[in-house]
Amino acid sequence: MVLPIVAYGDPVLKVKAKEIDKNYPNLKELITNMQETMHGAYGVGLAAPQIGLPIRMFLVDASPFADDDVLDDDERNFLKEFKHTFINPTILEESGDEWAFNEGCLSIPDIREDVFRKPNIKVEYFDEDFKKHTMELSGLAARVFQHEYDHIEGILFTDKLSGLKKRLIKSKLQNISKGKINVDYRMKFPNLKKKR
Repeated sequence: MVLPIVAYGDPVLKVKAKEIDKNYPNLKELITNMQETMHGAYGVGLAAPQIGLPIRMFLVDASPFADDDVLDDDERNFLKEFKHTFINPTILEESGDEWAFNEGCLSIPDIREDVFRKPNIKVEYFDEDFKKHTMELSGLAARVFQHEYDHIEGILFTDKLSGLKKRLIKSKLQNISKGKINVDYRMKFPNLKKKR
């Protein structure tokens, strides 16, 4: 089932999410619904807070990035297969010089800005069967993970922008929170009582 994506301005996007355990109700169904929601909105990641649940879980499917011509074959092949559910993830290490990439977000449609992040990370997480894993990520895979990880920490990519950039997009952000935007996927706006 495709769920509505929570828009910028909803308090759930600013909450530090809580860990869950393997007994979380209807977890498999929730993961399936989140996958359908993410793919239906042409996203490469979706965090539980973006569907209104303040829990430490997100999904990633970075395969759309694999078509990028600037990637080398190794990164392209990795991104094709980078489809995971991350439950209660932790970033253990970050390394390298920060690099900029133009990021967007399903909760903040039609706004894209350069965000600086570390290129290499080591992470620990549980999969959908609650098996524990450690993984090292670099490049775009690391960036997608960090973007979604920020969501479960209550951080949006717009929080990482300079004061000037924030002022320049302020009216766009206000319009998003009021539902004054056209998107081709279901959204739930904080300043409207109805779902769209």
